[in-house]
Amino acid sequence: MKFRVEIEQEEDGRWIAEVIDLPGVLAYGNSSAEAQAKVQALALRVVADRLEHGEAGPDLVSISFAAA
Repeated sequence: MKFRVEIEQEEDGRWIAEVIDLPGVLAYGNSSAEAQAKVQALALRVVADRLEHGEAGPDLVSISFAAA
């Protein structure tokens, strides 16, 4: 499954990245790259938790990220 990541800079200078297909999975960083790395790590934790609890199907076995 490929997750789309949207990244934008806030007015205060921080960057925010969000995985669109996983509601609530977002992270801030001091740079675009930092925000993206943090949100990808968080998304992987969420997917692992869903797999562990039987809430996700086999389509989540292969994961990639794409900037939107």
